[in-house]
Amino acid sequence: MPQVMEFKLPDLGEGLTEAEIVRWLVAVGDVVAIDQPVVEVETAKAMVEVPCPYGGVVTARFGEEGQELPVGAPLITVAVGAEALPEAPAAEAEGSGNVPRPLIGYGTDHSRPARRRRVRPVTAEVSAPTAAPVPVPAAAPVAAGPAGPAGPVPVISPLVRKLAKDHGVDLRALRGSGPEGLILRADVEAALSALRAPEPVAAPAASVAQGERIPLKGVRGAVAEKLSRSRREIPDATCWVDADATELMAARAAMNAAGGPKISVLALLARICTAALARYPELNSTVDLEAKEIVRLPAVHLGFAAQTERGLMVPVVRDAQSRNPESLSAEFARLTELARAGKLTPADLTGGTFTLNNYGVFGVDGSTPIINHPEAAMLGVGRIIPKPWVHGGELAVRQVVQLSLTFDHRVCDGGTAGGFLRYVADCVESPAVLLRSL
Repeated sequence: MPQVMEFKLPDLGEGLTEAEIVRWLVAVGDVVAIDQPVVEVETAKAMVEVPCPYGGVVTARFGEEGQELPVGAPLITVAVGAEALPEAPAAEAEGSGNVPRPLIGYGTDHSRPARRRRVRPVTAEVSAPTAAPVPVPAAAPVAAGPAGPAGPVPVISPLVRKLAKDHGVDLRALRGSGPEGLILRADVEAALSALRAPEPVAAPAASVAQGERIPLKGVRGAVAEKLSRSRREIPDATCWVDADATELMAARAAMNAAGGPKISVLALLARICTAALARYPELNSTVDLEAKEIVRLPAVHLGFAAQTERGLMVPVVRDAQSRNPESLSAEFARLTELARAGKLTPADLTGGTFTLNNYGVFGVDGSTPIINHPEAAMLGVGRIIPKPWVHGGELAVRQVVQLSLTFDHRVCDGGTAGGFLRYVADCVESPAVLLRSL
């Protein structure tokens, strides 16, 4: 007899305790290989695929798309053993031996597994007795078709037969929506829904005025919690200055004209930030409330704000202080692409020590951003546009940008914050200042 193994939602790491089911990648009755992704989930940090450490036949799924499950909750059950795999080698039914661990790097093979296979349907009489685990609905309801032929019915799952028998559904009256007319659980549930569907009731007029309710969960919930905590705990202050970025833009154009990888404005600003943080390390720190200490951090892990379809994300460039503009440009591009594709891992989104926020891409000049807790500061950059400017004692049209620094007043006073921002502005106005400090 095959052994039924229960696979639970593994530890997601990074302090995350739950995940929302976005999309099931397998159905009841599918044959899965060891370490094959079986479900796509969304955490407060990223969207990831969860691989199953067992190979065999999926006998049950737990949870519907859109439902949140805590770590340790059952995801699927898998029948493991040669008897469960009439078309698969017995070796594939064995478990991988993996103990669930943080989702990053979970599984034994990082390559994409083979496509899933479905067990060949078998014929069984409707009255065949059986026992099966009790799963949640495995698929969205499918409308029942007209009556099929009399006699044996194409059913693969004993669970489907039991469900039909318990609720008095004649499987011979259904047309299966699966391959070769296979009757699925969804077909039985659709028939039950059609029998039990209540008459539609008009909603009270008062409910229309209540507005739409959007759950604060996933990425939006995580952002809301972090921003609220920042406001509760951090006594922040903001200072700002306008800077003439004409020379910086000219330097970038010259660098890109020389050939090689293109350098982004964000990369140049990031390089300026790391040089400024070397001079003012108070702003690359965090506050330990329990120990009542300010912790100055040795490395600059630079976060940058990226707007995606899933909401605002802040990917982190590790050890930004040791990167040149080319390396920074490449890393910004890589992380931005992953963010837009929804493939950032929790590790890509945590551990930042300072954030660079280029809100100029939205066509605005200034902002007072909320600090990305538990960091101590954030540099905001507005759009770079032509403006009247006094240059060399004469009025001229120059490329002007507004810079703003929001900082934790517990880690430094205005003199330090002003010194940091002034140094950044000086480097923007005259990139030679940065070269002299290297």
